[in-house]
Amino acid sequence: MAGFSTLSAPKPWRHHRNLSTMPNQPTTKNVPSLRFNPPPSRKPKPFSCFALDSSKSHAPPLVVVGSANADIYVEIERLPKEGETVSAKTGQTLAGGKGANQAVCGGKLDYPTYFVGQVGEDAHGKLIAEALEGGGVLLDHLSIVGDAPTGHAVVMLQADGQNSIIIVGGANMASWPETLPPEDLEVVKNAGIVLLQREIPDSVNIQVAKAARSAGVPVILDAGGVDAPIPPELLKFIDILSPNETELARLTNMPTESFEQISEAVGKCHKMGVKQVLVKLGAKGSVLFTEGEEPIRQPIISAPKVIDTTGAGDTFTAAFGVALVEGKSKKECLKFAAAAASLCVQVKGAIPSMPDRKSVLNLLLQTH
Repeated sequence: MAGFSTLSAPKPWRHHRNLSTMPNQPTTKNVPSLRFNPPPSRKPKPFSCFALDSSKSHAPPLVVVGSANADIYVEIERLPKEGETVSAKTGQTLAGGKGANQAVCGGKLDYPTYFVGQVGEDAHGKLIAEALEGGGVLLDHLSIVGDAPTGHAVVMLQADGQNSIIIVGGANMASWPETLPPEDLEVVKNAGIVLLQREIPDSVNIQVAKAARSAGVPVILDAGGVDAPIPPELLKFIDILSPNETELARLTNMPTESFEQISEAVGKCHKMGVKQVLVKLGAKGSVLFTEGEEPIRQPIISAPKVIDTTGAGDTFTAAFGVALVEGKSKKECLKFAAAAASLCVQVKGAIPSMPDRKSVLNLLLQTH
């Protein structure tokens, strides 16, 4: 398994313009702890960023464009029935959101990772920025908006480790510019791979996917997020669609109870124009379907105890993307992603549970 620990020889990429040299824009109230003066509308790069490690400075980065949430966790024995009030054992707020989760996963797996997204001018935005930075994510393209709160979610964590989530879009869904700034599209075009999800507007995802395709950069779309059909214009620029069973059933209006049914539903995705579909099956593992090829199945790597499944799908998708951009085979990518997801479910919280590369490699060596 030593192949997982090294980077392949990637294509060189151009560093985008340092936005810190831009002239100051009009500001509103000062927020010293964030080291910037946020304007009433979207402003690029309000946060400091990490420098790329010199040994990886020529690796084309993983670029995640998507959502950032403050996840409000409540631990309960069971979900309340209609009209019922139940007491929670504990409650806490942690950084999350599918985009931020995937970005931190890339950063903690020691791969150069940028996050393109928006937070509000509030304490939750500061929480997310600190979590991203702590995970090694480059924040040049994290923006702040003054007219929408940071997105947040209420995560109801049950005793068996399963969760139910309610999302408030906030800055993830509001205040995006009609046309993304050139510097955001430039980092997409210089990426090794781009990850998208469905917790930001489709119009943003379409712009990003088009820019990536124009530069020959592969795009993975995680189907998690808004409960609505994926626009055909987006699908035609996607290289890999990554749903779970429930999302696959919703997108195709087909049952996904058995492997045969899943295969038929994936066939419908192929007809929609998506050549590769990476299906996450929870405890049943995962399957990569490539049009015209035999499916590749990957069982789970069992965890001693499942504490919290929040973020496991995001960990899987991001880890798969990291292995893919490093030049690993599809089978290796699936196994690397399964190991990362196995470690994720053993820790509470999405971002806090993201494993580092050394832990993933150790687990792979143990299961080889």
